[in-house]
Amino acid sequence: MMPLVLTDPGEETLIKRVGGSPEMKKHLEDLGFTAGSAVTVMNTIGGNLIVKVKESRVAISREMASKIMV
Repeated sequence: MMPLVLTDPGEETLIKRVGGSPEMKKHLEDLGFTAGSAVTVMNTIGGNLIVKVKESRVAISREMASKIMV
């Protein structure tokens, strides 16, 4: 298991666990980041990540991406 920030762009992985504070976990789950979901890092811009999850593209901060374990 490793944080999402360490995956290579274009590589599809499965989310194993979402960590962080209860507020951050709820926010990430609302965006579609739930255990068992497929996620792909599309691009990294200025430390932030463009991520494809559930057929949507979402921009998340490096801090948030470090809480998503794949």
